[in-house]
Amino acid sequence: MDFFEIVDENDQVIGLRARSECHGNPDLVHRVAHVLVFNSSGHVLLQKRSEQKDVQPGKWDTSVGGHVDPGENYLQAAYREMEEELGVSGLPLKSLYPSKIRNDFESENVMTYLVVYDGEICFNRTEIDEIRFWTPQEIAAALGTGVLTPNFEEEWQMWRDYSASHPA
Repeated sequence: MDFFEIVDENDQVIGLRARSECHGNPDLVHRVAHVLVFNSSGHVLLQKRSEQKDVQPGKWDTSVGGHVDPGENYLQAAYREMEEELGVSGLPLKSLYPSKIRNDFESENVMTYLVVYDGEICFNRTEIDEIRFWTPQEIAAALGTGVLTPNFEEEWQMWRDYSASHPA
């Protein structure tokens, strides 16, 4: 059974609860790490969630995303999830921004990182059905169509806001 650290609004750990309790109860705030993987052409890697997933099956989602394990910090979780999901390790991650995703299903405190990578990707076929790089225009066209997860749609807006105020 998977357990998540439950945190308060200041992101301080206040308890430990089963994953099954957290998903479906937005009162139980837990931590998540995201990594946006861009290639050198400026396209972002998205993963199509497995049809077997209990949350948002079959929808396109952020490059890497996963829960922070008890005792882990956000950066450790980002590295672990990137290796578990994409088979990519040893790359420096740039810290982007913290965010809070709140909806009727769950409440997550998220830390998002960035990496530029053009190498080989061996994705986890039990968690992911497909991966591909999307142009910003393709993502813009897909927004609101139900193809993307609602959480990624929020993430993409945060990325757009961040990149507009932090030119490369």
